[in-house]
Amino acid sequence: MPGRRWHLVSYYASMPIEIDIAHVARLARLGLSDDELDSYKTQLGVILEHAARVQSLEGEPHVEAAHPLGLANAFRDDELRPSLDRDEVLSQAPVALDGYFVVPPAMEIE
Repeated sequence: MPGRRWHLVSYYASMPIEIDIAHVARLARLGLSDDELDSYKTQLGVILEHAARVQSLEGEPHVEAAHPLGLANAFRDDELRPSLDRDEVLSQAPVALDGYFVVPPAMEIE
């Protein structure tokens, strides 16, 4: 819309963001030293400050600048096709229960 300014994100730019880098590293199952944690925290701070500066810019968004190649989606019709046999696939799983794969939890619960 002509004359409209985009101020939506400038509110968030001044909000302090505190991320527990050690907790994120544990979730990702990364063993980081204290020096590495400090280094990543500093780097993340620089990235977030830059993102806040970019978000605070005023102006109209340029749709044509979204992608330089002008890509278009190529959709195909959904078709029913034969699938793998469930029992055969589950017979090869390390652990299966009641027709489902059993997998270990993806995240630790504290």
